[in-house]
Amino acid sequence: MNLLAVDLGGSHASCALMCDDGIIDSAETVICDNLKLDPALSRIADLFHVLLRRNSIALETFTGMAFSFCGIVDADSRRILSTNGKYPDFETVDLSAWAVAKFNVPLRLENDARAALLGERHGGSARGFDNVVIITLGTGIGGAAMMQGRLVRGKHSQAGCLGGHLTVDYHGRCCKCGNIGCAEAEASSWSLPQLCAAHPNFARSPLSCLPKVTFADLFRFSSSADPCAVDVRDHCLRVWGACAVNGRHADDPGQEIFTVFSLNSAD
Repeated sequence: MNLLAVDLGGSHASCALMCDDGIIDSAETVICDNLKLDPALSRIADLFHVLLRRNSIALETFTGMAFSFCGIVDADSRRILSTNGKYPDFETVDLSAWAVAKFNVPLRLENDARAALLGERHGGSARGFDNVVIITLGTGIGGAAMMQGRLVRGKHSQAGCLGGHLTVDYHGRCCKCGNIGCAEAEASSWSLPQLCAAHPNFARSPLSCLPKVTFADLFRFSSSADPCAVDVRDHCLRVWGACAVNGRHADDPGQEIFTVFSLNSAD
């Protein structure tokens, strides 16, 4: 069985051609800040056609599309519910209709962290476990939980997914969600440049010469003992540790907990 797979984040979209044996081919495209969902989908469609041509595979051999999204979704209705400011036209876009119109396949939609958890359980670190917590790091911080082999969803599809919006410092930074001291505001890719700029030694740090600070930069310069990079790195590690502890306390996975920190190439 051949499937089309999409992971749409806050800054990148990854597309893959899948078969029973795994990934046939994959590629990534940059999604510009403040881009609407409709043009982002056009880029995704173009990227799939590039992959199909590159591998000389007919679209007609694909039977479905798996679509993971960086926000709160209703998997049953295949609708996006909340994006925390990303993709402002999401309420007007019908993803199922788009998949049929562009590729003539049915679509299944899932929150990106839940999709990552399912992937880890099917073929990764969580194989053989029924109680799992996952944390994902990208543009923001995501999370998901599985209890007794079933994904935790909650009444509003938010359960287990808001680990990045649990408070880790009530005297902390203002988050995009409106809360104070969220893990995202304290240690995510979007907040990292602000964290570095606020450090008293930032002007004397090589980080200040970069157009935009990423975690790859942060860890690279912290390994050479740059004071700014070391302090911000250690702060982020403590925040991520707090996220892991919160996940254990909130979801009670026992010993079967996996914290998967997944950073894309731009982060």
